[in-house]
Amino acid sequence: MTDLLFSLYPWTKSLHVISVIAWMAGLFYLPRLFVYHAEKVGQSGETHELFQTMELKLLRVIMNPAMIATWVFGLMLVFTPGVVDWDSFWPWVKAACVLGMTWFHHWLGLRRKDFLAGINTREGRTYRLMNEVPTILMVGIVVSVIVKF
Repeated sequence: MTDLLFSLYPWTKSLHVISVIAWMAGLFYLPRLFVYHAEKVGQSGETHELFQTMELKLLRVIMNPAMIATWVFGLMLVFTPGVVDWDSFWPWVKAACVLGMTWFHHWLGLRRKDFLAGINTREGRTYRLMNEVPTILMVGIVVSVIVKF
């Protein structure tokens, strides 16, 4: 099995990076949709329905598959011999940031359900602030992987 993972390494790494890019795009965009939904659209009407559709499609068609692919290819990389040195600090930082990113993804899913049920109580400012979370986590991931401290 390890020989197979080693031979697939360039493909696995490529697919992991592609998945991460797609996931991050959604993690950056969905909170922005929530900002506009909360501030300009409200909880009813035609525009509300349009935003519901956009948010649902972004989450279900792009973000969920991208998150799953990121995890699958990331775990394949973890189990590829020689890729991760668990005696170093960096893989633990990356793992913590990836768990944080996954938590944020699910938090966004819960907020979408709030809009769907018409019970969103958060203001646009909350979503603006939360929109910084994936940026901070991304910096942690990229620095830990590149610098390998």
